Amino acid sequence: MPEKQTLVMKFGGTSVGSADALMKATQIVKDTHAKYPRMVVITSAMSGVTNLLLDSAALASQGKVDSLPSTESTLREKHFAIANTLIKNEKLCEATRQKINALILSLVDLCKAIAVLGEASPRAMDAVSSIGERMSVRLLGAVLESAGVNAKAIESTEFVVTNSHFQNAHPDFKATTKKTRQLLNPLMDKGIVPVTTGFIGATPEGVITTLGRGGSDYSAAIIGAVLPADDVWIWTDVDGIMTTAPRIVPSAKTLPEITYSEIAELAYYGAKVLHPKTIRPVVDAGIGLRICNTFNPSHPGTRLIANVPSDLHPRNGQVVKAVTAIRNQRLVTIEGRGMLGVPGVAARAFTAVASTRTSVPLITQASSEQSICFAVPSESAAAVLNALQAVFATEIEDEDIDRVWMTEDVSIITVVGVGMRHTPGVAGQVFSQLGNHKANVLAIAQGSSEVSISMVVAAADTELAVRALHELIVN
Repeated sequence: MPEKQTLVMKFGGTSVGSADALMKATQIVKDTHAKYPRMVVITSAMSGVTNLLLDSAALASQGKVDSLPSTESTLREKHFAIANTLIKNEKLCEATRQKINALILSLVDLCKAIAVLGEASPRAMDAVSSIGERMSVRLLGAVLESAGVNAKAIESTEFVVTNSHFQNAHPDFKATTKKTRQLLNPLMDKGIVPVTTGFIGATPEGVITTLGRGGSDYSAAIIGAVLPADDVWIWTDVDGIMTTAPRIVPSAKTLPEITYSEIAELAYYGAKVLHPKTIRPVVDAGIGLRICNTFNPSHPGTRLIANVPSDLHPRNGQVVKAVTAIRNQRLVTIEGRGMLGVPGVAARAFTAVASTRTSVPLITQASSEQSICFAVPSESAAAVLNALQAVFATEIEDEDIDRVWMTEDVSIITVVGVGMRHTPGVAGQVFSQLGNHKANVLAIAQGSSEVSISMVVAAADTELAVRALHELIVN
C-alpha cells in the first residue's frame, strides 16, 4: 500500500453504542491503520443519545425540566460504563469521564436556559444535539489510545466551516478545505489518527451548527473530499447496500458494487444505509466509498463505483438492481379542464407547497395538462392541501379547477438499475410483474436519467409490490 494513501472511516451510532461494539470498532481501526498510516476516524453519537438530547430540549421548551436528572444519569451510565470497561489506564479513564461529565452538565444548563425562554431556537437545538457526538469522540479517542493507537480527539467544529442555517447547515468547502488540511495533515504525517465528530460544524464565528440528521455520513464525505482521501469507508450494522429490505424479502442480497447514480436514486427513494447528501462530495472529488459492517468486518461490503460506460449495460442479464420503498405518503392532485394550456399553474402550485417547507419526492402530470399529481409526506399533506386551496381559491370558485384533493396513505416503490437505460421493455416487465401479482399502480414517474422507475401503490400493497419487483433481479 502506498505510504501516502489516505483513508477516512466513519462509525455509526450502533458501531459505538456498546462496549462490545466499540471494542470491535477499535480493533478495526488498529488493523486498518497498519495498512493506512494516514487515517481519519469519524464517530457518530452513541445510538439513542441524540434522540434523548432532543427530547430533553423539547420538554424544556415547555418548561418541563423534572426529567433532567434522569437524563443526566442515563448519559453518565451509558458513557461511563464503556469508559470503565475499555479504558485500562485509570488516569486516562478519569480524565475522559470528567470531559464527558462537563458536556452533560452543559446540556443541563442549555435545557434550563431553554425552559426560561420557553422556546428552543434552531441555534439552541444545534448546541443540544451536538453534545452526543462531542461525548462520543472523547470516549472513542480515549479507548483507541488505551488500545495502543496513537489517536487524538478533535471536534470537527475546529475545521468544518458552515453557514448559519442551523439544523441543516451547508459547508463552506473553500474554508473547510483550508482548515482541514492545516489541522489534520500535520497530525497524520506524524502517524497520529485524528478522531473527530460527525454531524457538526461551526460558523466562521465559531457557533456550533449541525448538518441535519444522518449528517455523520455527510461529514465523512466532506472530510474525505477536502483532504483529499483516497477512500471513505462507512461502518454500520449491515453488510452493505441490499437489493431490498430483508425484512420484506428474506432472500435479499448485498450488492458487491453500485454506481453513484444508482445509490443516489436509492438514497433519495428511501434506502437508509447512506445519507443522501453523502453522495455529492465523493462524486465531485472522484474518491472511493465503501459501506462496511462493524459486526462482520470480513465481509467486503458494497463498493460505490463511477458511472463509466461499461456500467451502463446490464451484467449477466441483470437490469433491475434494487427495489426500495418510501411509506407514509399522500398523493395530492390538482385537476380541472380550465388548466389546459394555462401557464403558471405548476409554478403557483409548487410555490404554495414550498411555503409549507414540504419536500416532493414524486411528480407526474397527465399529457392532457388537465391535472398535476405529486406525492408529499403524510404528516405534511393537510398543510399542503390547505395552501393549495388558498392559492387556487379563485380558480376553484370559477370552476377552472374542479378540485384539489389527496388520497389516503400510499407508498412510492422504486426500481433502480443503470442497465435500464439501454434495455428496451424494462417498464413493460415492471408493470406486467405488478399486474400479475394484483398490485394496482396509482401513479408513475421516470426520471430523465432512466436509472429508475417509480410508481405509487396503496399502502396495503407495499410489501406485495416490493416482493413482486424483487423477482426481476437476477441472482
